[in-house]
Amino acid sequence: MSQQPELLKTVCDHMRHAALLQSVADTLEWDERTGMPIKAGEYRATQVSTLRAMTHSHLTDPRFGEWLHLLSETTDQAEPHCDETSLVRELVRDWQRNWRIPVDLVERLSAATVRGQQVWDEARKSDDFSIFAPALEKIVSLKQELGMHLADGGDPYESLVAEYEPGAKVNDLVVVFESLREPLVALVAELRDAPRQPNVSILQREYPIEDQRKLSRFVAESIGFDFERGRLDETSHPFCTSLGPHDCRILTRYGSNWLSGGLFGTIHEAGHGIYEQGLRETWHGLPPGSYSSLGIHESQSRLWENQVGRSLPFWKWLYPKAKKIFGWRLEDVSVEDLHFALNSVMPSLIRVDADEATYNLHIIIRFELEKALIGGELQPAELPTAWNEAYQRYLGIQPPSAASGVLQDVHWSAGLFGYFPTYTLGNLAAAQFYAAAEAELGNLDEQLEKGQFQHLFGWLRRNIHCHGRNFTGAELVKNATGSEMAPEPLLKSLQTRYDRLYR
Repeated sequence: MSQQPELLKTVCDHMRHAALLQSVADTLEWDERTGMPIKAGEYRATQVSTLRAMTHSHLTDPRFGEWLHLLSETTDQAEPHCDETSLVRELVRDWQRNWRIPVDLVERLSAATVRGQQVWDEARKSDDFSIFAPALEKIVSLKQELGMHLADGGDPYESLVAEYEPGAKVNDLVVVFESLREPLVALVAELRDAPRQPNVSILQREYPIEDQRKLSRFVAESIGFDFERGRLDETSHPFCTSLGPHDCRILTRYGSNWLSGGLFGTIHEAGHGIYEQGLRETWHGLPPGSYSSLGIHESQSRLWENQVGRSLPFWKWLYPKAKKIFGWRLEDVSVEDLHFALNSVMPSLIRVDADEATYNLHIIIRFELEKALIGGELQPAELPTAWNEAYQRYLGIQPPSAASGVLQDVHWSAGLFGYFPTYTLGNLAAAQFYAAAEAELGNLDEQLEKGQFQHLFGWLRRNIHCHGRNFTGAELVKNATGSEMAPEPLLKSLQTRYDRLYR
């Protein structure tokens, strides 16, 4: 590689320009989800689709492909996971994917998803799937078209999953989900019939949203989210996006009669943000400075949300602060009772508010439905019925409305087909990472109870964040934990926690 330093610089500069264009489009989309006037939607769709098309044309410039070919010839004997080798390998992989996609498809898809999210918002507020149905039908058709271009004769849905989790195979995901489904269904049934049950009404008291904002910001900052390089806002569906190396935006939503929703939404998105802020600034816009996969990204958010945020030691630390903020609302509540309520297991309709035991069942439902949509076995118009049937089959409940059912997630309106499986991969990796960190760092419970998050934070920086895309998600798990990703650590973690609570 050192034989061609000028060519390497040319490639890096070319990619950084693409990242700049991408960040402008991302900024416009962040604005759309947070404060854009309703009537500005159509022009915003044109703005974003134009920028996405410009970015795609830049990334598929034939000269860029020639430069990468020349560089790849010099890395054959190099260390496979060093920065420069990983840079070339991952850019070649991206190039091979991007050149298969026609630029007009990028434009059409970008415009359709910007409009789709606006229509979804309207349909959700109106609790009317028919408002969203035409937009969804168009987006599904476009994603099928994209999948066909990417699959090169293979499974179109698998090619969409690979956008978020490189190397993932649908058949492997089916095996993972099957290995989780039966023990999780059995665990949920066991806990439902347990003689000791939590008092969840504690969470349904009136908690002023302004007070929730104070607690959420305090927690996000305490666990390591840097507010000098990021901010916390509100939207209809929580998310995280980075608009530059020092500009990470996390968003949550609050309900005045549901304490855990806003707080855990903030912790979850702060986990994403901490990962983004831990990527190496010197490689911003390039593979060594980009996240490894969405499964790994989800592992960071779920680790902070669940392994940390739902633990009793964490609440022993946070409880005095929560009582000070919420005052009389928690006067008659012990920290143990609040912790039990926050870990209640109950089949529920809303994925983002689901407990750990049922969460992956929500993901299995979405995985099966979107796989059928892209495969053509399920038509968009049939989705509400299929959704309700799946919830009855796996969770024993029926959504009373579209807003609490098929319209609850923003993902499909944004064209994110293939994204949902990464949540479960993230749950598996989170439990495995936490166990490995505890084995190395000692008693994490003791550290959490004292509000000492810096040791866990540092472990994640060293083992996950700093590596960027130099390793695949599976390789990062193996390197950090010594084992392949597997369901057992998650199942063991759940069983241990619920044994302590329900028994």
